[in-house]
Amino acid sequence: MAAGTPNTALAALFEETGWTRGQLIRAVARVGAEVGIPFQYDESAVPKWIAGSLPRPAVRPLVLEALSRRLGRPVTPYAAGFSQAPEISRQSPDTVAGLVDLGSADMDPSRRSVLGAGFFSAAAAIPGWPDVRDRLERVQADPHTRIGRAEVDAIAAMIEHISDLDDKFGGRMARPMAAAFLVNTIVPALKATATDDVKNAMRSAAADHCYLTGYMAMDERQDGLAQRYYGKALELAGTAGDHLTYCTTLRGMSVQAVDLGHGPLAIRLADAAASASPQAGPRMLAFLTGQQAHAAAQTGDRATALLRIKEAETAMEKAESRAKAFGSYDPSALAYHTGQVRYELGDVAGSIASMELADRLREPVYRRTRVRYNSMIAERKLSVGRLEEACVDWGRVLDDYPHVQSGRCDDRVRIMLASLRPHLGNPYAREVYERGRPMLRTA
Repeated sequence: MAAGTPNTALAALFEETGWTRGQLIRAVARVGAEVGIPFQYDESAVPKWIAGSLPRPAVRPLVLEALSRRLGRPVTPYAAGFSQAPEISRQSPDTVAGLVDLGSADMDPSRRSVLGAGFFSAAAAIPGWPDVRDRLERVQADPHTRIGRAEVDAIAAMIEHISDLDDKFGGRMARPMAAAFLVNTIVPALKATATDDVKNAMRSAAADHCYLTGYMAMDERQDGLAQRYYGKALELAGTAGDHLTYCTTLRGMSVQAVDLGHGPLAIRLADAAASASPQAGPRMLAFLTGQQAHAAAQTGDRATALLRIKEAETAMEKAESRAKAFGSYDPSALAYHTGQVRYELGDVAGSIASMELADRLREPVYRRTRVRYNSMIAERKLSVGRLEEACVDWGRVLDDYPHVQSGRCDDRVRIMLASLRPHLGNPYAREVYERGRPMLRTA
């Protein structure tokens, strides 16, 4: 846009938001804070932008993301008047080449901070199953390397091992290994010569690994990076015809969105996951509807939340009656979702009871989960005046905390210290505070 030419496109978007100038500036500043980009504009900048002055190049993506979040749809540079022509839509880049770039940057300590600087997009497009299913790539096979089912099974076993390490010790510990395994082992296997069945099995394993690595990035609060890994997982699952991993990834993206407070996006993702799973068994149905319930509750949709959580409970009863062994979604996970629904709908006491039930049912190996969820129990007990009970729960949190490497767990301990600071006159609160303060990781 030429200098001095009014930016009518931006003016129309600004009017559509219903914001004041100050609200727009604060929204842009919040996006900048998420990725550590300093933002020095005040509300006087808004009329200048509308008059045709452009924000600094580093600030323009922040403005676009703030507008996208408010309006619930992607806002491009052209749509906001920051570019004179729309970007020509190009064919999706090679998924395998993208995996090399993504994994190589993630395994390089000197580049990880830059890689993690991308912000989470609350207006990201959700690719439908037909879209990813039809995105078959022409990957140049390596004639010197051939894989069979045995190689795929070995890779799947290694992915399961990395997942176990993540469960026990947190994403900070396991993700560098996951990125290296992606680049050095999974990518060459994706390029190897193989039968169609083996190729699809390999793509499915790679999708599972990208989902896992994205989850670990989310655990480190690198939410934009997690979205990129999740996107690759959707592409690979689609080319493999793997409905399970595709739906699991969409649900994981909904979990991330609800965790960040983006309720409408969380609903869209949870609903997309459910609609893409046409023949879900009872445990899978509970897995999907439990997340739908949590997302609906966060947006205040009480009727839908209660309906979905009831559907999850009914499905879980059927699943548990058919098999004694717990699956990936078990009664502990359902009790957690029930607790979250109750909390979002204002029943704090009920949410505490459900979360405590979840803790009693949970397998002891999941330390990171215990740190996060027992912290939530303590925070909620404190909010209703049960300080000394909260201190007992926080004491249990500190028993587990040294054994996990997790940004989300660091956040919970930080909240604990801030919550206890006004209560240091209480000996129980002071004891927990003084025990926890030297433990907090500042990295």
